[in-house]
Amino acid sequence: MAGEIPIPSVPVFQPSTPIPERLEAVQRYIRELQYNHTGTQFFEIKKSRPLTGLMDLAKEMTKEALPIKCLEAVILGIYLTNNMTTLDRFPISFKTHFSGNYFRHIVLGVNFGGRYGALGISRREELMYKAPVFRTLSELIFDFEEAYRRCWHTLKKVKLGHCVSHDPHSVEQIEWKRSILDLDKLSREDFRKELERHARDMRLKIGKGTGPPSPTKDRKKDVSSPQRGQASPHRRNSRGDRRPSGEKKPADSKAMPDLNGYQIRV
Repeated sequence: MAGEIPIPSVPVFQPSTPIPERLEAVQRYIRELQYNHTGTQFFEIKKSRPLTGLMDLAKEMTKEALPIKCLEAVILGIYLTNNMTTLDRFPISFKTHFSGNYFRHIVLGVNFGGRYGALGISRREELMYKAPVFRTLSELIFDFEEAYRRCWHTLKKVKLGHCVSHDPHSVEQIEWKRSILDLDKLSREDFRKELERHARDMRLKIGKGTGPPSPTKDRKKDVSSPQRGQASPHRRNSRGDRRPSGEKKPADSKAMPDLNGYQIRV
């Protein structure tokens, strides 16, 4: 039908395709789905679900091809990089303060060949994809912090998860917040040291050949990120369960449901 929006094609790679090129293709696909500005929650993501359940949901996302938000982009990023076994993936969550309100955003950190980068989606170009060119984890996080500063947001907390298994059938839960770094309580140097300690812990875990431990209790919810400005047209009509998601978080809200409500409007 005339006027239909084409459904993005899931990237397919040749074995010889270099990892950095694959990451660019995954990010292009995530962008093509577009950011969800509708105020309607298309996919319910419970972060306490086992990895296998989240990967089933990611597969559904590729079929529905609806606009997404940042938590959905992280789940998709994991799904689309599962066969890149030389790539380490781990969640990075940000809490920022702007104009009296707190906002939350999440990206998928990646490490390939000792260089760090990120996959994700945001209303803001500088708060999503980062090519794997950063020599240390702290360089990557400081780059995000500077991007937030340009959006007039003050970075307050960073939560770092552990490496995610490449087994799509794993019943482990993603460890979303192995390290919680409060910038109000850390000096600049201590912040850098904590980031590098986390990076070292991940390397040691991988070196021992063990997967990330499975958290035993539900993790706290996250919500938001600064992001791009255009409204995204619907590619398809309804999905059964849709939930409104708030654009703003009042300071320190405690009882947000564990959904994909990450979004920050600057």
